[in-house]
Amino acid sequence: MSPFALGGARARVPAKINLHLGVGPLRDDGYHELSTVFCAISLFDEVTVRSADHLRITVNGDSARQVPADPTNLAAQAVMLVAEYLERQDANAEIEIDKQIPVAGGMAGGSADAAGGLLAASRLWRGDLSRDELLSLAAALGSDVPFSVLGGTALGTGRGEKLLPVLNRCELSWVIAVAKTGLSTPDVYRELDRLRAERDEIVPPPGRPDALLRALAAGDVTALAPLLHNDLQPAALSLQPMLRRTLRAGTEAGALAGIVSGSGPSCVFLCADPDAAVSVAAELSGSGVARSVKTAFGPVAGARLVTP
Repeated sequence: MSPFALGGARARVPAKINLHLGVGPLRDDGYHELSTVFCAISLFDEVTVRSADHLRITVNGDSARQVPADPTNLAAQAVMLVAEYLERQDANAEIEIDKQIPVAGGMAGGSADAAGGLLAASRLWRGDLSRDELLSLAAALGSDVPFSVLGGTALGTGRGEKLLPVLNRCELSWVIAVAKTGLSTPDVYRELDRLRAERDEIVPPPGRPDALLRALAAGDVTALAPLLHNDLQPAALSLQPMLRRTLRAGTEAGALAGIVSGSGPSCVFLCADPDAAVSVAAELSGSGVARSVKTAFGPVAGARLVTP
């Protein structure tokens, strides 16, 4: 039965890739100063919120058992936040999450679910929240949640929640190698701090990736490829050394470039065009370096309601 027949609302939300992730020093609030370029890609979670007599959470799809089905779930926290913002007496709802985005994969799957929960709950309860209101609530839920609402391509600063849309004339074709085990984002940041301390590294504030932004504006995928960068990659490789083999396999299969996505451990490979992505994905699938291999394109829009 359609969720709309049950008085529900459904939102579709994309995964993200960090084309550039510069990580600065640790701030007083426990976060790191970031300069990052987000790109939303065509790998989606769907979040449906229906009226109910108590809070219920169901998760289906890829790695569903790894997603908490209790109030710690980010989509549930988003729904409760909307209820509080709208001054509702209760936040009772049935939340159903259909997952395609890898869990603990560095592609903002939890943040996507939070953004979907915000948008679907706003529609269910006829809050009609503006984009600015949604972005404000999103920032309270997590650093990547505002971008999951916005989508497209954007420059993120602060802890990643301050967003500036970026001109992107590139049609980006990706192959995603989903690792066999996940990584905790806090663990990866701690490992980065440890590696930097071990080298007595003085960490400057992260700079703006102007060369990468120019390549995006020019629509030059070939120029973009060598500019992909992730300061968290050494930490992810330290925690999961086998990712080096995955990165090597992707470039040997014909990708223009490959990096660890965000905090990892998913590895993403930029390809020349959709046909090249299919070829790279086929070779990676047979190499045994990943639990699963997916293709995607970007940029795509952020959280959107699915209408009947």
